[in-house]
Amino acid sequence: MTYSSLETAIRQSRILIVDDNPANIALLEVILQEDEFENFVGITDPRKVQTLCEDWEFDLILLDIRMPYLDGFEVMEILRTQMADDYLPVIILTAHTDAKTRQRALALGAKDFIGKPFEPWEVMYRIRNMLEMRYFYQRQRRRTDELEDLVRERTEKIRFTQLEIVQRLGLAAEYRDNETGNHVRRMSRACQLLADAAGCDPALCDNLLYAAPMHDIGKIGIADHILLKPGKLTPEEFKLMQEHTVIGVNILASGESELLQLAATLALTHHEKWDGSGYPHGLAGTAIPLVGRIAAICDVYDALTSARPYKRGWSEAEAVTFISQQAGTHFDPDLVPIFLRLMPNIRALREQFHDD
Repeated sequence: MTYSSLETAIRQSRILIVDDNPANIALLEVILQEDEFENFVGITDPRKVQTLCEDWEFDLILLDIRMPYLDGFEVMEILRTQMADDYLPVIILTAHTDAKTRQRALALGAKDFIGKPFEPWEVMYRIRNMLEMRYFYQRQRRRTDELEDLVRERTEKIRFTQLEIVQRLGLAAEYRDNETGNHVRRMSRACQLLADAAGCDPALCDNLLYAAPMHDIGKIGIADHILLKPGKLTPEEFKLMQEHTVIGVNILASGESELLQLAATLALTHHEKWDGSGYPHGLAGTAIPLVGRIAAICDVYDALTSARPYKRGWSEAEAVTFISQQAGTHFDPDLVPIFLRLMPNIRALREQFHDD
């Protein structure tokens, strides 16, 4: 910043003069003109101040105290928010220099005083001091805003990178038994939709979208002869398959981020059942975390309607019937009707992310 740029900014400042005495306004206007100020307006009716401040972004107000209709104190009360948030400096014009007047004016946000009768040199010095302070305040605020925008942008980039890695981890597990990986795309978006429809916090809904793809991350620890078996698993093999929930939580639970903690909960609880017959811990009812109950419905529905080497994909009607019948046994009975109301959205997801 150069002296000339500061001087230009000061002389281009918008100044409002409020005084019920036209002679005082005329004198102040002459003082400003002699110092090459151009953007100023004087009014004798303080009731116009609020409207003028709404229409114009003033840099300084010269304000009389003793006026009809509204006194200077009442005007400052009206402008208090703008004076504080935008650092709009107010210089009080007054012949009353008693301590009570000064104290009340300062308490309401006044920044300085000019005594009547005016001394031109004093008027200009005090005006310039206030405008210079406002200039540097706004310059610093712009710089702060720029830094905040930069931090926000870089934070978003970091979060995007983290989320992309998380999604790829989920797809890596899914590719072991699903060549397209679209199951996790559909399932995670269905979880987000169901959580939103169930009234969950928007931040949780968004996190579910990114955490749900990792619900089966533990499958990377299951042997191929079990995971890829084309036929029905034996009881012993099914018991080993159940271990993917524990493997998943072991992979994710040590992560410190909220997203990984949510993913760990999903990995551990998406096979629990409302009646307590699920695995790995046999949790029942609301002892199952809500996100686990949400994931259970979305995961099962998509698995039923997806073709696998060992089974055909069910029709929508067949899957809806099964989900309805399992309300209160496999699934949370309060979530099932909400999920069924979302069927047009769920159908759209299958059309968007269809399996080849």
